[in-house]
Amino acid sequence: MSAAKLLKKRELNMCTGIKNGKHNTFNIYYLLVVFLAVSNPSFMFASNSGPKTDGKWIIVIDPGHGGMDPGAQGSFSKEKNINLAIALKTGNYLRENLKNVTVIYTRDEDTTVDLIERPRIANRNNADLFVSIHSNWAKSKSVTGAETFVMGHTKDQENLEVAMKENEVILLEDDYSTKYAGFDPKSPESYIMFTLMQNVFLEQSTDLAARIQEQFNTRVERKDRGVKQAGFWVLYNTTMPAVLIETGFITNTEEEKYLNSEIGQDYLASAIFRACRDYMNDIDIKSGISAVRDSKPETAEPETKVSHSDNQLVFMVQVATASGRKEIKPENFRGLKEIVEIEAQDRFKYATGSFQEYAEAVKYRKELESVFPDAFVIAVKDNKILPLQQVLEQKRKKQN
Repeated sequence: MSAAKLLKKRELNMCTGIKNGKHNTFNIYYLLVVFLAVSNPSFMFASNSGPKTDGKWIIVIDPGHGGMDPGAQGSFSKEKNINLAIALKTGNYLRENLKNVTVIYTRDEDTTVDLIERPRIANRNNADLFVSIHSNWAKSKSVTGAETFVMGHTKDQENLEVAMKENEVILLEDDYSTKYAGFDPKSPESYIMFTLMQNVFLEQSTDLAARIQEQFNTRVERKDRGVKQAGFWVLYNTTMPAVLIETGFITNTEEEKYLNSEIGQDYLASAIFRACRDYMNDIDIKSGISAVRDSKPETAEPETKVSHSDNQLVFMVQVATASGRKEIKPENFRGLKEIVEIEAQDRFKYATGSFQEYAEAVKYRKELESVFPDAFVIAVKDNKILPLQQVLEQKRKKQN
């Protein structure tokens, strides 16, 4: 018996129970899931771990909220604007550095897109990955960090509250009760439906989410709040691996500044790009395909350099990181000759260039971009990496 016929038979049995007065909340939401599965069998039974056609990856990036929906609000900014900025930067990284990749946005400007329409855009375009980008909110202003969600049911109250807040956007839509089949984003009972869904993409989604969190933690030095499951409407109706990223807390003073800064948005976007790139490459390698654009090694050295001193604050460009020590020689770093090793948190980080001014380091990073697309600027003193945003803020205060 086919999956669709089996579900229809179960639906008939459930309806018989309802007519006999045996219905309950569980049955009602079971019927909702059955309806979705029968109307779109791929909803529960599709399987996909890589590009569907000719090694061509289609990635849908979803900047959360927008238009009449501002999302979470901080002391001076709105979530919708942060999400859009990071999403556009992520798409640019993907387009510029990977071949055989098509990027589609659910929105690329400050417009309103219904929540139900966002996964439909991905499904209509036969997407291979769905990445929804958000900024978090908390009652306590001390809460910080980044976390990535995959579709699933959770009994954790904190995760449920995050999902509820993100799903609340449907209340702004016309006729939302009919459109979302009676789903109430503020009612915990409504989330029972998510316990009944078989997420066939859970493994792939979790893999991508874990890579994103690793990049946030090791490369961008964001507090790691981990990979979590929760009932997000925007994720549960997708037919491909999908994640929802909370890049940071807009309700925390320092994190709100970081989320709104050019460098913060750039680093977060590059982290998401690197995670997607590594996920795709691992799958493509199995198929004998490479998504990375061809590039020739360069031996360019920084035009403006200062000698690296252990007690001097300098800006450098980090080009690599490893769990084990690498021999410092040009062939290990794509032709670069001047490489400095920095040991941090049981990992070895490798940087080049040494600048007194941040702008000079940024310029040099751009020179290396074709060879090291995921390189980024760091602040170093006493052979230790310092929080870049903090260093820049201190320099700004001194100048003022």
